[in-house]
Amino acid sequence: MFIENYIKETILTKEKILNSKSIKNTINEIVELLLKKYKTNNKMIIAGNGGSAADAQHIACEMISKLNINRKALPACALNTNTSVITSIGNDFGFDYIFSRQIEAIGKPGDLFIALSTSGESKNIVNAVVEAKKNDIITLSITGERECLLDKISNYKIKIPSNKTPIIQESQIMIGHIICSLVEKNLFQDNKCKEIKKYEINC
Repeated sequence: MFIENYIKETILTKEKILNSKSIKNTINEIVELLLKKYKTNNKMIIAGNGGSAADAQHIACEMISKLNINRKALPACALNTNTSVITSIGNDFGFDYIFSRQIEAIGKPGDLFIALSTSGESKNIVNAVVEAKKNDIITLSITGERECLLDKISNYKIKIPSNKTPIIQESQIMIGHIICSLVEKNLFQDNKCKEIKKYEINC
């Protein structure tokens, strides 16, 4: 029964997302934002801890490589992938600053920072959002359904309708795939790639 119940729960969560006008509207807003930002040589920055770190680098790789369309690379940077940087910052400044310090270094006004946190309370993610906002970087948080600190400080938020970490993370990657698919479709379908500048990944 565990297998059946788990699958039913993840399906139910995704059905709630499907029926959420708020979530779908936010996804569309983020896609429109990215379409503009990629045309002005801005980038996506993304970070998470644990399973959310895996989701972060997965989403970044879809942007840099491709998802459904052979096309030019799009600049995206997952902050949880450089072990030397993470361990250096963690050792010298503390684990709470492993992402904010990187945003201070590579972020620029107009970039988009996506904060993945199932709890919405992870100190290093909260600090990263605070640092991003200091630098006029737009912020999107994707969290579970409980009210959290990220709700109050992010420009945009998506609340996954679940309190279970693995279910939330499964929905994070689904939303990442949707965003990437829509960006690809709008920028590169029907030879639109001819209109897009060649971007340099600078992180």
